[in-house]
Amino acid sequence: MRIAIVGCGQLSRMLALAGIPMGLKFSFINDNAQPDTTCVDGLGKVVAWQPGDEFSALYAALGEPDVVTVEKEQMNVELLIGLQAFCPVHPNPDAVKVCQDRHQERLLLDKLNIPCAGYVYGEPLDVCAEKLSLPMVIKSCRDGYDGKNQWVLKTPAEVMALEAEFAGQQPLNRDYIAEQFVPFDREVSQVSARAVNGDMRHYPLTENRHDKGILKQSIAPAPGASDQLQQLAQQHMASIASELDYAGVLAVEFFVCGEQLLVNELAPRVHNSGHWTQSGSDSCQFENHLRAITGIALGSTAMSGVAGMVNLIGTEKPALSTLTADSKLHWYDKSVRPGRKLGHMNFKAANTDLLLAGMSGFSRSLEG
Repeated sequence: MRIAIVGCGQLSRMLALAGIPMGLKFSFINDNAQPDTTCVDGLGKVVAWQPGDEFSALYAALGEPDVVTVEKEQMNVELLIGLQAFCPVHPNPDAVKVCQDRHQERLLLDKLNIPCAGYVYGEPLDVCAEKLSLPMVIKSCRDGYDGKNQWVLKTPAEVMALEAEFAGQQPLNRDYIAEQFVPFDREVSQVSARAVNGDMRHYPLTENRHDKGILKQSIAPAPGASDQLQQLAQQHMASIASELDYAGVLAVEFFVCGEQLLVNELAPRVHNSGHWTQSGSDSCQFENHLRAITGIALGSTAMSGVAGMVNLIGTEKPALSTLTADSKLHWYDKSVRPGRKLGHMNFKAANTDLLLAGMSGFSRSLEG
């Protein structure tokens, strides 16, 4: 069986590395003239595509895949729609379209009565401030990730300054949501797999710690998370996945406010906060995504002990001497530049205290 993946980054790499032992074959679509495709070197053919190219020629060049999937949501959905004429596409184009636009995400959540922060769409910022209150967060509806295209406004002066900046754009772009700032306790994510037949498997709720909007560490299960909170996250996930007729791994990021969860955003793909599953779960998120989209029974998401992940951002590859008996390095073979996700280290331990000690020791070694 052959799988084509839209994108040539580290998520495509890890999907292929999980599938090759299962006898699956891969090819990759370079849909944005990405100059650096080293993440997937040697894992399958890379085929360039741009709008206007014939889909039949693309399908043939990819080796006539049995299914097409994605490693990202920010893409031209027409590519997925065009390939649907030749083979199944999972997740489906409509699901990707919803998840690539924050306003469409919010409309979906409203429809399902799943709570999120109060928001206003597309209004002048002074109107948003009147309808909400300060502080508020401005988020571009598209292309906003790792803290990019987001602004926290705390004072009327900051509102006026950003509105003036927006007004200077030609043409004026109000494709953003203004969101009420949430004084949350912590951020968590639910990563789950839904098969083409509707079966679902959920990974434990994961606590995520960020630095300047970029995920720095993940810990699973989220320390101290109650059974009620875990069940609530799974209920929200099941509602969203069912409504989207979703197949594959889906991630939902939440703000935790006491025993309540507010959705932050959706990701229609394997997710950075699920990388710990490579060491900490019976079946990792990458294997389960492939199982979900190919009709293979989903693998167990059970785990023994606890697990965590540290992102390697803008740094050279750590020395292999930093590895311990309970840690594993995943390096993406990307060129090094500041702020870029270049790899991650997974950790496993018998309890949370031991896990955090191992993760902290490794992080100190990078600084030292």
